[in-house]
Amino acid sequence: MQTKIFVFSLFFLACIMGIGQEMSFEAYNPASTLVVPGKEVPRAKFPFVDIHSHQFRMATQDLSALIADMDKLNLAVMVNLSGRSGEQLAQAVDNVSRNYPNRFVVFANIDFKDIGTPGWTENAVRQLETDVKNGARGLKIYKSLGLRHRDSEGNRVTVDDKRLDPIWAKCGELGIPVLIHSADPKSFWDPMDSNNERWLELKTRPGRKRSDNDPAPWQQIIDEQHRMFKKHPNTRFINAHMGWYANNLGKLAALMDEIPNMYVGIGAVIAELGRQPRFARDFFIRYQDRILFGKDSWQPNEFPTYFRVLETNDEYFPYYKKYHAFWAMYGLGLPDEVLRKVYYKNAMKLLPGLDKALFPNN
Repeated sequence: MQTKIFVFSLFFLACIMGIGQEMSFEAYNPASTLVVPGKEVPRAKFPFVDIHSHQFRMATQDLSALIADMDKLNLAVMVNLSGRSGEQLAQAVDNVSRNYPNRFVVFANIDFKDIGTPGWTENAVRQLETDVKNGARGLKIYKSLGLRHRDSEGNRVTVDDKRLDPIWAKCGELGIPVLIHSADPKSFWDPMDSNNERWLELKTRPGRKRSDNDPAPWQQIIDEQHRMFKKHPNTRFINAHMGWYANNLGKLAALMDEIPNMYVGIGAVIAELGRQPRFARDFFIRYQDRILFGKDSWQPNEFPTYFRVLETNDEYFPYYKKYHAFWAMYGLGLPDEVLRKVYYKNAMKLLPGLDKALFPNN
């Protein structure tokens, strides 16, 4: 009897102290005990252009606080992809032009509502021309094209829908780039089981799960995008999120060679690059003229991880979102000339007219 009481007491004490405590995978997130050289990089080595940002209130917001945060990061020019169209875009351009004319670039968006009705294509092209005259410097296409948009007959609008061809052609004629996000990571389409690297993200954000019928197979949507790029060789396309091939740079390299008018942005895929530093470094050096810095969401505290991956040779440092990546990061240690191209030189080629005074050694 005394033995049973003693064992129970030990068990009770262990529970109080947390020894042997059960916990979920979501909760398990241990701090690394590894001690290696390296430190955070709070400010980019060179001024940079963020080609992939979203400021939904730019038409009316006070930009001074935003500029202060940008200066801390060495962010010279922010490209706001959420410029919308018509009067809203004109107001956003007016706001930045009056207050900080050299620090922001605004992209237009397309309203796909009512596509398929008579005159839709002509009206969309006409509106794009007006938006460019009002100061838009590019066109942003959201992932809703290919995922959610339906035409007037209820059919899914594919990325390479022929009714959109005049829009892409007009962008080439006007000399403006198209930044396009198609589909999402392939893991969102894969079975949600123990083999899925995005299991935690899908569990905590179930609305991101897709299937071959919701709305179409991943590869089909990606192929639609690539066909569209090839069909419009005179238009420069920036494939957001490295086209969701940051985890397969060999395949992405083949696509870069096959589609010379395709550039890639690194927004939201730095975790993929940071786990393959040697292979990624070789890729960046090989395609240094066609890779652009982008972050996607405006969270200033997340930028230092990008800087550290691109600039340093640091080992095994944490990523900031476990549900995106439960692995550690390693630095690519890119050469200065490659960094300059990724940070601003490639953007200057695609967005002529950027203030050169913001970029030393331009």
